[in-house]
Amino acid sequence: MIGFINAYRDVFGVEPICRVLPIASSTYYAHVACTRDPDRASDRARKDDADAREIRRVFDDSKGRYGARKVWHQLRREEYRIARCTVERLMRALGLQGVTRGTKRTTIPDPAQACPQDKVNRQFTADAPNKLWVSDFTYVSTWAGMVYVAFVIDVFARKIVGWRVSTTMTTGFVLDALNQAICQRMPSQAGELIHHSDRGSQYLSIRYSERLVEAGMDASVGSVGDSYDNALAESIIGLFKTEVINFFSTWKTVAQVEWETLDWVNWYNNERLHGAIGHRPPQEVEDAFCANMNALDKVA
Repeated sequence: MIGFINAYRDVFGVEPICRVLPIASSTYYAHVACTRDPDRASDRARKDDADAREIRRVFDDSKGRYGARKVWHQLRREEYRIARCTVERLMRALGLQGVTRGTKRTTIPDPAQACPQDKVNRQFTADAPNKLWVSDFTYVSTWAGMVYVAFVIDVFARKIVGWRVSTTMTTGFVLDALNQAICQRMPSQAGELIHHSDRGSQYLSIRYSERLVEAGMDASVGSVGDSYDNALAESIIGLFKTEVINFFSTWKTVAQVEWETLDWVNWYNNERLHGAIGHRPPQEVEDAFCANMNALDKVA
C-alpha cells in the first residue's frame, strides 16, 4: 500500500489516494518520516520491523512454503517471543502467503485381485520406528512426458524412508522405493513391521509381495471403497504436490523432478515442522526416541 502511494503520489496526490485506500494520510506521512529518520519510529514500529525481518527469514528458509502457523511455530522453536496474531498481521502486510493444498487421485485399485487383509484399519499410529510403513505414488506432468514418484513413509515420525522417480508406472518402480527403505532402515525382526498400501496393482504384484516376505514384513492392503484406506501416505503426497510440484509449476525433465524431490525429502525429514508430531521435524522425533531408549537401556 505504501509502495502504491509512493508510485502514484505525483499523479493523484497523497490525500486523494488515502481517501480511496484504507489508510489515513497521517499514517502514510508518519511512515515516510520514520523511513527518513528511523529514530523517530515508535517502539511498536521498531518491534514490528524486527519481527518482520525474522518472519521474512523463516519464510525464505522454507522457500516460501510456510504459512503463518508454521512460521510462528518455527520462531517459537528458536525461542523468539512473538504472538501468532502478530505473525499473521505482519505476513499480510509483507504480502507473504504459504502454499495451499489440493487433492488428486493417482493409483487405480484392482478390487478383483486377491490381496492381504487390512491390518491397519485407518489407525495410522505407531509407538516406535519400523512398526508401520505406508506406501503410495503420484504423477508429474513434464515436457518430456509423464513422470511418477513413489514414497515409503515410516508412520512413527512421518519420516520418508524410501522414494523413487521413474518414467514408467511399473512394479519395479515402486519396488525400488521399497528396497531403498529396507536398505536404509534394515528391519530385522520378522513379523513386527507392517507394510500398508492401497489396492494398486503394483503393490499387489507377485514380485512386490515376495520382497515383503523376504524382508520379514507383514503385508496390509486398504479395504475396497474406503476413501481413507491409505490416508497418511496420501497426505504426505499431498504435501509433496503442494510444496514441490505445484510450487515450481513448470517441469521440463525427469532429472529436474528427481533433483527437486531429493532436495524436498531432505528438507522434509530434517527441517520441516510437522503438526502431527508436535511441530518438529521427523528426524528430530526419531533421534529423541532413540536417545530415550538408549538412556533406558543404561538404567536397566
